[in-house]
Amino acid sequence: MKFLTFSTAADARPRLGALRGDRVVELPGTLLDLIAAGPSRWRTVAGEIAGGRIDAPAHEVAGIRWHAPIPRPAKNVFCVGRNYAGHVAEATRARGAEVKLPTIPLFFTKTPTTVTGPCDDILWDRAATQKVDWEAELGVIIGVSGRNIPRAAALQHVFGYTVINDVTARDLQDAHGQFFKGKSLDGFCPMGPSVVTPDEFGDPHAKAVTLRVNGVVKQQGHTRDMIFPIDILIESLSRGMTLEAGDILATGTPDGVGFARTPPEFLADGDVMETEVEGIGVLRNRIVAR
Repeated sequence: MKFLTFSTAADARPRLGALRGDRVVELPGTLLDLIAAGPSRWRTVAGEIAGGRIDAPAHEVAGIRWHAPIPRPAKNVFCVGRNYAGHVAEATRARGAEVKLPTIPLFFTKTPTTVTGPCDDILWDRAATQKVDWEAELGVIIGVSGRNIPRAAALQHVFGYTVINDVTARDLQDAHGQFFKGKSLDGFCPMGPSVVTPDEFGDPHAKAVTLRVNGVVKQQGHTRDMIFPIDILIESLSRGMTLEAGDILATGTPDGVGFARTPPEFLADGDVMETEVEGIGVLRNRIVAR
């Protein structure tokens, strides 16, 4: 099942929906409300939609506006740095350092105000940064809260999967000596277009991850190449710290980012990024300088 947040020309209110063929079935509440209701409710809703037993308005997919599935997360978006060997190699070489793979996951966060929709413009504040870069990632939505989650049970805590672009101000990242500020400018976390439940998505480590700028492929990776797979990430992140239903985890980016290219490449006014994860969909975000 694919869940999304959408609006229409006739009604600008963002609301929850589920894809059924070429139509979106409107559902009550928000995606966070549905997640909080628990696995039994998820299964009931999915069964009603799949069987056509739900009495609710339906809209043509072609006529909706897509929003981020969780437009305003309850807390910061959790992220993982250096989780693909190819990206570790390109990033360390670009900085003239020795290539060393991490031995534990490197976590950081992005603020809730970074989240924007799958088709929204990203407003580039040129007074804040001159070096805007891309990072295509698979996102994980936690469905069942937990603390000290064992690896063997970790994927049972997942509600679904989405696409995230961890847009980054490289000059701020370098100047501050850590990730947070350079990752947290407004609009720097486009997300969507939907959240796909595990039963439909299948093996999360068998998916292609692609990013294009103006139609040119810049990143072509695969989730099987994660250094730390999702179950290890959840186990590690939840150690001594409660993960809550609705939390979002971006799982890292493959190689092909702009700053590590020769010569380095950064986004320009008017550039269009397409961020794609196999089995979920595509984000299309235009850079608009201001």
